[in-house]
Amino acid sequence: MHVLLTNDDGIDESGLRALYDALDALDGVDVTAVAPADDQSAVGRKLSTRVDVREHELGFAVEGTPADCVVVGVQSLLEEVDLVVSGCNRGANLGQYTLGRSGTVSAAVEAAFFEIPAIAVSMYVPTDEVSFRTYDPDPAVYGEAARATAYLVEETAADGVFGIADYLNVNAPTAGEESCEMVVTEPSTFYDMDAERDGDVVHLHDRIWERMNEQDVPDPEGTDRYAVLHGKVSVSPLTAPHTVTYHETLSGLAVEY
Repeated sequence: MHVLLTNDDGIDESGLRALYDALDALDGVDVTAVAPADDQSAVGRKLSTRVDVREHELGFAVEGTPADCVVVGVQSLLEEVDLVVSGCNRGANLGQYTLGRSGTVSAAVEAAFFEIPAIAVSMYVPTDEVSFRTYDPDPAVYGEAARATAYLVEETAADGVFGIADYLNVNAPTAGEESCEMVVTEPSTFYDMDAERDGDVVHLHDRIWERMNEQDVPDPEGTDRYAVLHGKVSVSPLTAPHTVTYHETLSGLAVEY
């Protein structure tokens, strides 16, 4: 199995290194990193028309976005890709509202349009314990995320998981003394964005992070955020194409046009 490994934090981030080492240790798995040269967090599926590429000890560094990396890796740099793994992101990607915003998840979505199975992996960082902007964890902190990723890479290809799901969105707690339970979840629908004006400046706040620190998010059991807040590894099986459904009222309007 040839795995294309990417992320949105940049190829030199410790989260990517943690996954690279975990996957490289698996029998029958070859890993090549094709990842952004620098931080591309929260760029979604932004795509370039030209990117510079340079060789890196783990594979290739791309002056572009996570979506760029998947396209360039699949179509130009690598002869064959069986699976795309994106991560491990420093910070969780939980809830429906993050799926289109996250560069980590967007790389998995890009792979799905190439009909290549993918796994997006993120690690929850409690922001009441560390300063997120300056937090630079050792690869060992990503141990639970790496263990879950290696397990899923080994097991899902043989078990037909990707016959139904296009990609998996995985969120893990930071590594502790004991291994975590893994649960299958759905993305939370709870949303709490705010914007405050201060003269000519408007500050945007994602209030969910503050509420997560206070264990105050009203997510029901079975959702990704509930699982991670309770110390479990969350795995959400998702599909990439937008769902199209029959809409009787809209169909009637079209006929009358």
